[in-house]
Amino acid sequence: MAAGAAILGSIMPAPDSAFRTDLYPPIEPLNSGLLELDRRHRMYWEECGNPRGTPVVFLHGGPGAGATPAHRRFFDPVFYRIVIFDQRGAGRSVPHGELADNTTPHLIADMETLRRHLGIDRWLVFGGSWGSTLALAYAQTHPERCRALVLRGIFMCRPAEIDWFLYGLKNVFPEAWREFASYLPENERGDLLENYYRRLTDPNPAVHMPAARVWSTYEGACSTLLPSPETITAFAEDRMALGLARIEAHYFRHRIFLPENSLLENAHRLRRIPATIVQGRYDMVCPILSADDLVRAWPAADYVVIPDAGHSAMEPGIRSALVAAMEKYKRL
Repeated sequence: MAAGAAILGSIMPAPDSAFRTDLYPPIEPLNSGLLELDRRHRMYWEECGNPRGTPVVFLHGGPGAGATPAHRRFFDPVFYRIVIFDQRGAGRSVPHGELADNTTPHLIADMETLRRHLGIDRWLVFGGSWGSTLALAYAQTHPERCRALVLRGIFMCRPAEIDWFLYGLKNVFPEAWREFASYLPENERGDLLENYYRRLTDPNPAVHMPAARVWSTYEGACSTLLPSPETITAFAEDRMALGLARIEAHYFRHRIFLPENSLLENAHRLRRIPATIVQGRYDMVCPILSADDLVRAWPAADYVVIPDAGHSAMEPGIRSALVAAMEKYKRL
């Protein structure tokens, strides 16, 4: 990696201007399907770009948010074989919003199932927010399968990070948090997670859908540095809202089904994997402290702090840095 990245906690300069920094034009999948994972779950996957190119797998956020066509555009379709999938219960995977047999170890195993199904030996792993969580967990389990990691908006699902999302955000987004908290009766606001989870897992759509919209809209409203009505509208859409809110609450409630602080404590397993971490300075959903903690434990990773960005991958500075990172790894 770059020499500057070896300095503990260093902040890398802006991406090299020689690299492309704009999203690529929209493209359509070459192949897609539903991969049977077990008796309950089938996982949507698609391939775009160059079928003989360098494989890269995109890990969406949430958990539960699902991937979108825009996510194909971070990668040069002439160079990369772009693999995108919706994690269990998310997006176009079925059954939608299903929590049974839905844990981080299941998702790691699903990635291996998909990799083998597509005949890929090693791939670059690209993920932001929860996608960074899953990427870290996968890479620590299967480092030999990772050519490189490109991570954005680091989230390691530690108790303090979950507490910040549920309660701490009121210090920056009091209006959005008030809408989120006041959906519940006053006597239930002391445990937002448990009382939202009870509603989100209620089988009656009249109960779970309103709760899902409020939860998901809250996250969308806090995801950008500047107000973005388009982001809020996308997060409020029924399928997105239910998958995101229900599965996110499920994973938060179970501390992502991994030992506490395991992702940070096992960072040493990543030491031989080239990596770029992109973090918005004003990311309120996944505050920069988590990225800083990770880089201190993994100083070989390139670390790019975007000074005028929040959480969303589509904010200009973050988007540019992610595209530039994927351009850089063409030289790997």
